[in-house]
Amino acid sequence: MISADTIAKVRDHADIAAVVGETVKLTRRGRSMVGLCPFHKEKTPSFHVNPERGFFYCFGCHEKGDSIGFVMKTEGLSFVEAVCSLADRLGIEIVEDDSHHRGHGSPQHANQDLYDVSSLAAAFYEKQLREHPASRVAREELARRGLRPSSPTDSIADALQAFRIGYAPPAWDALAAHLKEQGVSPLAGERAGLLVPRKGQSGHYDRFRNRLMFAVIDVQGRVVAFSGRVLADPETGQIDKETGKYINSPESPIYRKGDVMFGLFQARQAIRQQEQAILVEGNFDTVALHARGIRNVVAPLGTAFTSAQARQLKRFTPRAVILFDGDAAGKEATRKAREPCREAGLDARVAVLPEGKDPDDFVREKGAEALGQVVAGARGMLEFLIDVELDREFAVLDSHDRAARVQAVAELIKSEDDPAVRALAVQYADSAASRLAIQMNMVNETTFRALWNVVKRSGMRPMEQGARQPLDPDRVRSETAPDKIPLEMLGCVIDCPEILEDPQVESAVALLEGEIALAIGLARNLRGANAAIAESFVARVPATIQDFAARRLSKPRHEEAGAALFEFLQNAQKMKRQGLVRDKQNVMQQLDRAGSEGDALLEDQLLREAEQKAREKHGL
Repeated sequence: MISADTIAKVRDHADIAAVVGETVKLTRRGRSMVGLCPFHKEKTPSFHVNPERGFFYCFGCHEKGDSIGFVMKTEGLSFVEAVCSLADRLGIEIVEDDSHHRGHGSPQHANQDLYDVSSLAAAFYEKQLREHPASRVAREELARRGLRPSSPTDSIADALQAFRIGYAPPAWDALAAHLKEQGVSPLAGERAGLLVPRKGQSGHYDRFRNRLMFAVIDVQGRVVAFSGRVLADPETGQIDKETGKYINSPESPIYRKGDVMFGLFQARQAIRQQEQAILVEGNFDTVALHARGIRNVVAPLGTAFTSAQARQLKRFTPRAVILFDGDAAGKEATRKAREPCREAGLDARVAVLPEGKDPDDFVREKGAEALGQVVAGARGMLEFLIDVELDREFAVLDSHDRAARVQAVAELIKSEDDPAVRALAVQYADSAASRLAIQMNMVNETTFRALWNVVKRSGMRPMEQGARQPLDPDRVRSETAPDKIPLEMLGCVIDCPEILEDPQVESAVALLEGEIALAIGLARNLRGANAAIAESFVARVPATIQDFAARRLSKPRHEEAGAALFEFLQNAQKMKRQGLVRDKQNVMQQLDRAGSEGDALLEDQLLREAEQKAREKHGL
């Protein structure tokens, strides 16, 4: 574990304006800085950063936090990973709780040599694509895919650079020799999956030879692996049919293929901005779409889409559109993606490409706008899978296969947990079945209808009796939120906590009670404001006022203590008058009761109290 002192040092030294400024263009506005929120789409800036307090808050989507939280949210990192990332940028040494230094105890640092050799290899492959005579076969493949840059600064060149596209020369030891020249141990190259030990003799040879190289980059921007596509032989022009189309790095201490998504580092900001990810199957699909301006695109790498990848994607967006190939394999991959999406809580929809087309083909032939329309027309995962089972092939199947298809639809619907979604799925499936029956002239076929009743029965499970309905957040908020005037008094204190030293404020604080009083007590610590104190303050105030506290920390209303003091005391007077009005109403109710009961003595006493309350209200 990272020591608390190290975390505090990172918070103290991380200039939140600089950290956020790497992602968001900020403009000074009073004590705050504002920009377009990186967490949701907006045209008018509602994202505020307070450099004094080291805190940010978005008034649109309500994201909030300090510099560590910002890095966690924008880069999809854990708390420890975000602290390490900031520490690296700031040159702060990570110290563990047991007083061992990062270099001695941190697995991340223990594997630094693997990150370094992978980065060296990426640079080597990029250079070979530019300079090696045989690299023309790689450039020809890129040109065939429509990925030949017209200038060093166009969108295609940007995409090739972002994905660190390169070329592995055909020689058996080109990379091995280069790493040796750089003083890198071949064992490090072997551990990183770049070199393979020779059988029966000493030395190593290159794993990747005569291949177009795609660097695999993790969410922290580090090269962790490679994927190499086979190319034609530079001399004969023939492609070796015995070797696989793609060779991927083996798993290593820095790479687990089921955990890493190809293109997520490059796509993360676009995914945040568009609040949606597009999931494709292949490397070329991802690069081709990025090159044509569709940048919220990612792919699983040489594996089926996994739950770990879905959870990683969920850090950046709750929604994904699956855009797999339009063939049978693509449909099967889509079906398998359903469960990982369900486990991660991803709202997955499916966009359908024409039969035999992949996203790379489609965007080259039809363009980015046409692909955008396909994505916009994405359907729910459940509806898509029902249509797959009840497609046109159904008409030519025998009875056994038809029964299996109908049963598959029943199982799909039964597996849906939400009763409302399940009922809608039954309606959709029933409509699809009716259309299919008409197309097949099966309206009166008893067997088909009997089978179809299985689907209807399976999906109509009623909602459990007595199940609690989810609470309406707006209703809860309205019932539990503090009154406006005490909140505004708290806001004045958050803006300028030094006003608590004023005797008038001290006496007025006695008017407050409950959660507001607790929050003002905690706000006394804000006089020594920094990021750690601000984060701690928001975390410790009652949940009903956390959002208000975060807003005032990031966007103070008052620049000077005098203005904050004036508003605080004005609101204190309003509270006092409201209290007197309530007291008077109480007295008048008691007077009515005393009069009806004929208690003249009590009536006289209450009249004097009412007069006193009135004089206090008017300041007499």
